[in-house]
Amino acid sequence: MSFNNLDTLYRQVIMDHYKNPRNKGSLDDSSLTIDMNNPTCGDRIHLTLKVEDGVVQDAKFDGEGCSISMASASMMTQVVKGKDIDTALKLSSIFSDMMQGKELSEDVDLGDIEALQGVAKFPARIKCATLPWKAMEKGVNEENIGE
Repeated sequence: MSFNNLDTLYRQVIMDHYKNPRNKGSLDDSSLTIDMNNPTCGDRIHLTLKVEDGVVQDAKFDGEGCSISMASASMMTQVVKGKDIDTALKLSSIFSDMMQGKELSEDVDLGDIEALQGVAKFPARIKCATLPWKAMEKGVNEENIGE
């Protein structure tokens, strides 16, 4: 597949998650509630996670922001559901490396998240993409889950 076709496909995936977000809303019985914002861009996220026995049973988000931040939140909630906290944090670290333009050394299937690789070329947009991931990390670390 040519670079242009791949770029177009990635844009379509991002716009699909933006226009048809997965896991949008809030959990009533959540273990964690995290609110974060990106003041440079105006992105805002309200993330709720239901964690039982060290496993993310459910994840939902609400908020407002650019297509990158909202698509990233949609993708992140999809990928962490059903994962243990250590795996969710490892995925967050891998995502952060990807946003810094580092080669992905591990053979990990990131699914739709790979569509955000191109964001690394736009430093001003990296905070948009990482906001939901940082919110998840903050919530887990503040509650000392997974330790």
